[in-house]
Order: sequence, then structure tokens, then C-alpha cells
Amino acid sequence: MKITLSQFAGFCDGVRRAFETVSALETEKIKKPVFVLGSLVHNQDVVNKIEEKGIKKISMEEFEKSKPGEIGTIIITAHGIGPMAYKIAKEKEIDVIDTTCPKVIKVQRLAETFMKKGYNLILVGDKDHKEVKSIYEWGGEKAMIISSEDGLKNINFDQAQKIIILSQTTQNQDFLAKVYDFVKNKYKDVEIMDTICLETRQRQDELKKIAKNNDVMVIIGSPESANSTRLFEISKNINPKSVFISRVGELKDNFFKGAERIGVTAGASTPEWIITEVIERLTAL
Repeated sequence: MKITLSQFAGFCDGVRRAFETVSALETEKIKKPVFVLGSLVHNQDVVNKIEEKGIKKISMEEFEKSKPGEIGTIIITAHGIGPMAYKIAKEKEIDVIDTTCPKVIKVQRLAETFMKKGYNLILVGDKDHKEVKSIYEWGGEKAMIISSEDGLKNINFDQAQKIIILSQTTQNQDFLAKVYDFVKNKYKDVEIMDTICLETRQRQDELKKIAKNNDVMVIIGSPESANSTRLFEISKNINPKSVFISRVGELKDNFFKGAERIGVTAGASTPEWIITEVIERLTAL
């Protein structure tokens, strides 16, 4: 049995930066109590490691309702957050540790800039995802979010107005291309800023090749992770023998019966230690 592991599997730069920043914190030197605004990474194993440092997660609603002194330091995750969170932190004298991915910050600022210029903004991404919500809020909560092809029929702009298309950094590049083609054919003045990050593009491109050349595909990631579930969707469309797992204990030996070649990739929120465990288990088959 041959096992091929994607060279782009696991933490992306933004997630690694956030995880390493929080892991290196000397909590005794930080204004307490310390909270992270949501899950630092969409992976429960990583969240557990963060909580071992005494850092608990808090929802945006809890953050907004908190009284002065109840939160000493708030950590902004790699997915980013809207401008209101920074305003609240300042008003309540809460220290901020911002681990927002620089690529996400770029999209946030683009949304803000184009909305101020009077553009109609189309944001391609998962409407319930934290990153998309943050971009939407920086854009003045006026963007049209497109999460599926069904959403295209709801686009109804004035032909005289300019349109800008932005995307979630981990969006499926094939879907983004479909949205652009649809809008370009319907409206005259359309611009697109391809804000899918390079690592996402490389991860998806390589996955397509691996899925074609292997009998079975294993995608490692959390169901909460948008980029991980997207990898599974792409793989499943190419190779029906694709399985989506969060950790090694979910592997079923019978799934690999008769397989001579196994391809493996992992989402941007999947830590190296989980990938290693999966590879060791597959090697032992």
C-alpha cells in the first residue's frame, strides 16, 4: 500500500501564527482573566490545548454583555472580527491580542474601502462563517453574501452601479469563477479581487491531482472548519472513495479494503500531531 500525503496538509500560515502566538503567551504577565473570542482554531484538540493554559473561549454576545473588569484580555482569532469588538474593548479597557490573519485583514479593508466608494459588494463565502461575518461588518453590513449557486438568482443591482466581488480567503476557487462569470454576463461594470489565499489555492489544486491518482482519499479536519469540509467536497466529486475524519480513532479498516494507493490531505486547522497519528495508523494497515 502506498500513502501519499499532500505537501500542503495542515496548518496554514495564519492558523500557525495564531496558535504559536497564544501558545507562547506567559499568562502570568497578561491582564486577567484571559478569553479568546470564539474558537482560536476550528479544531477541538487545539482548543483543548489552549484551555490548558487557562484561556477559555467566550462568545461575542457574552463579550458585549460583560461588565468592566470581568475580562482582562481578549484574543481575536485568525478568522478576524468586526470593528465593534475593538470599540467594546476600548470602552471597557480590555487589552487585545489580535491574531487575525493578515490575508483576512486585507479583505476586511478592501470591503471597507469599496463600500465607501459606493460599490455594490458581492462577498463569496459561507454566510455563517466567522471570517465572512467579519468582512461583512467591515463593509458596513451592506454586502450581498453568495454561499451557493442558488444565491445567484437573488442578485438584482442597478446596471449603472459598479460591482466589486470579494471572497472568503478559503473559498472554492471553482465556485468563485462561476460567480464572476455569472455576474459579468449580467452586468457591465464588474470588478473582481481574487482574495483566495495562495495556500488555499495550492491545497485545492494538489488535492484534485491526488484524488484522481489514488484509490481512496482521507481528508482530516473538523466539521466546523469551512476549508476542511470544502476539501472533502472537492475530493468527493473527483473520488467517491473519500472519507472525512477529525482524528485517527474515526478511521475504519474496512474502508481501505483492496486499496493499493491512499491519498491524504488535511484542512488548515488540523495540527501536525493529528496528521502524524493518521499516517502511522494507515501505515500499520
